[in-house]
Amino acid sequence: MSSTTQNPSGANHPGKVRVAIAGIGNCASSLVQGVTHYADARDEVPGLMHHTVAGYHVSDIEFVAAFDVADAKVGLDLADAIFAGENNTVKFTDVDATGVEVQRGPTLDGIGKYLSEVVELSPAEPVDVAAVLREREVDVLINLLPVGSEQAVQFYANAALEAGTGFVNCIPVFIAGRPEWRARFEEKGLPIIGDD
Repeated sequence: MSSTTQNPSGANHPGKVRVAIAGIGNCASSLVQGVTHYADARDEVPGLMHHTVAGYHVSDIEFVAAFDVADAKVGLDLADAIFAGENNTVKFTDVDATGVEVQRGPTLDGIGKYLSEVVELSPAEPVDVAAVLREREVDVLINLLPVGSEQAVQFYANAALEAGTGFVNCIPVFIAGRPEWRARFEEKGLPIIGDD
């Protein structure tokens, strides 16, 4: 996290929270749009329980890396990828170019039987996810892969551990709920949140 700044709520804190997203589907679209939409929130806002948590405001979230496997998304700016391919989340705000290119992650079991019938995989070689997380100085990796991506979720959790990055698991593949995974994150002093 960068140097101390003051956010719209007037709170001083250590700076931005640098975030990476694994899986640029509908949930990622809603997240990126929501962070954009609520960036200037100062008081109670319909649809948002808290605009500030522990001194961090919504505007303190900075997306710095993104991973996907779909040909329609890999290589695009995150702002474009959230509306690409099979994504069909309602567009409720404009998202300016982020300067974050969606990179090719590993497929593993991240594309299930039915999704594989509609999603064309990118021919690009998967990047070294842990290296990207380190290079971009990511604070938190948010997992938004399709439900059932057991091997892929474990891969990203391991990459977070290797890179010294916190991990938020937003799908019902058990990582935070398993003592052995929790212990690995606790041993490194890294936050782990989830599952689902």
